[in-house]
Amino acid sequence: MTGKKLTVPRYQQIAVELAQRIVDNRYHEGEKLHARSTLASNFNVSPETARKAINVLVDLGIMEVRHGSGAYVASREKAQAFLAQYHDVSSIQEIKQDILQSVERQQQELENFSALLDTLVNHTKRTKQTAPFLPYEIKLDKNARHLNESIGELNIWQETGATVVALQHDDRLLLSPGPYAKFEVGETVFFVGEELVFQRMEHFFYPRSDKD
Repeated sequence: MTGKKLTVPRYQQIAVELAQRIVDNRYHEGEKLHARSTLASNFNVSPETARKAINVLVDLGIMEVRHGSGAYVASREKAQAFLAQYHDVSSIQEIKQDILQSVERQQQELENFSALLDTLVNHTKRTKQTAPFLPYEIKLDKNARHLNESIGELNIWQETGATVVALQHDDRLLLSPGPYAKFEVGETVFFVGEELVFQRMEHFFYPRSDKD
């Protein structure tokens, strides 16, 4: 869907212009308008288009046609009422167009956001597939469980699914620690595993009951 500007037929535009001239007293009640050919020339349209414009005003009681004489201004008051109604309708149509265009923009933005979200999810999946070795980390403070216990004693992999790949304490970094390496206060544990492994390791060292 594409927003389209409201277009008004040319004869209606001329009818509005003539009504405006009547309201502005450029044409007075009882005054005869120019011949259709003259109006057509002034507005740069065909005589048929000028005729349709006059007929609109005649139907609304703003003008009257006297047979054999021509078209005359009949009511300035009705011309005012017609203009007021015309502008109200135009405003409603413009508001409607603005709303439709706003909805369209929001829909496009939602589609763009959805596409970006899909891209992010796919990128995250690819990253996890191509780089599963990117480690998580957890810092052990004095409140951590299992301090001074070894990797082997705790059966870390069986309990959490995590593989400990490094232990860092201050400037000391121990890569690929064996089963006899023990966990100490102030140590950062680096480990890899599936998506939920971080939550399992966090709960392993810091059970929720300890935090409550």
